[in-house]
Amino acid sequence: GGCDRGDRARDAPTFAVSSAMDRVLQYNFGYLPPRAGLASDLPLSHLAAEILGPRSKKMKTAAGADARNGAGQKAALERRCVNYVRVLSAEMVQAANSGHPGAPMGCAPMAHVLWSGVMSYDPADPEWINRDRFVLSNGHACALLYSMLHLTGYGVSIDDLKQFRQLDSITPGHPENGVTPGVEVSTGPLGQGISNGVGLAMAQAHLGATFNREGFSLIDNFTYVICGDGCMQEGISSEACSLAGHLQLGRLIVLYDDNKIQIDGATSLAFSEDVGKRYEAYGWQVITVHDGDNSLESLRIAIERAQSDLYRPTLLRISTTIGFGSAKQGTAGGGGGPL
Repeated sequence: GGCDRGDRARDAPTFAVSSAMDRVLQYNFGYLPPRAGLASDLPLSHLAAEILGPRSKKMKTAAGADARNGAGQKAALERRCVNYVRVLSAEMVQAANSGHPGAPMGCAPMAHVLWSGVMSYDPADPEWINRDRFVLSNGHACALLYSMLHLTGYGVSIDDLKQFRQLDSITPGHPENGVTPGVEVSTGPLGQGISNGVGLAMAQAHLGATFNREGFSLIDNFTYVICGDGCMQEGISSEACSLAGHLQLGRLIVLYDDNKIQIDGATSLAFSEDVGKRYEAYGWQVITVHDGDNSLESLRIAIERAQSDLYRPTLLRISTTIGFGSAKQGTAGGGGGPL
């Protein structure tokens, strides 16, 4: 089985952005970035590497940004990539007639920023010991994770995406470690993933303290977690995050998808506390991003601030719109079923 998946990772078919996908992007988002200079048979991940530069400290083979590619072309490509992830995730749910499209569509910008330029990882070596760890705590949004694993070259093919939520597929309805290449943690029960993220950050701190020497920082990876309101409502996340603050796990960065929607409607039905103040009381750094739907630069700046404080874990409170780009955006109806 392992050899088969390795072969699949190497032989995953490349694809161009089809005219059909162009029409979907145009219909849902009302704007399609110009394709001038972007025509290629390479997958979007390769196009992004050419314009955005290398995404991983280990993977130095990706082409650096060329001086001729201006800020306008970069912004156009990034907007195209984000919208592609949104539609690809929603299409998985649509094909399965089951799943959660809203959170992937709302979280696509933060996932794009993480996977395209922040995290260090190697799809050809998923077990590289100093890789940054990524945990999708709101595991019901796994269509987002599978989209990113596919687009960045892990052993998740387009055919695997078409088998989303089907028996014996490697794209189950919630992420499962040991089933899908690149999935670090099995998540689904809300609060579990963010708590596992604390454990991963503790492991990094312990290994770093044990093996790092001055001038030889062998273990210095970050742990990134995407979570939602449901994770914040669970008691287990409070206990774990209190410990993270106490232990000063500065290499733990949590991106909180603050979309103010839960399965029954608005979070105000059952949840009115100030989450930011609670995490500040735990000893965390709390940073607010007001436009998580569109401002990729704000996300990058917030993550850079988080990375610069190695004595406090960071909560990025990111305002997003569930189901962004769909007719059900901003409503509970965009969360728990096909659009």
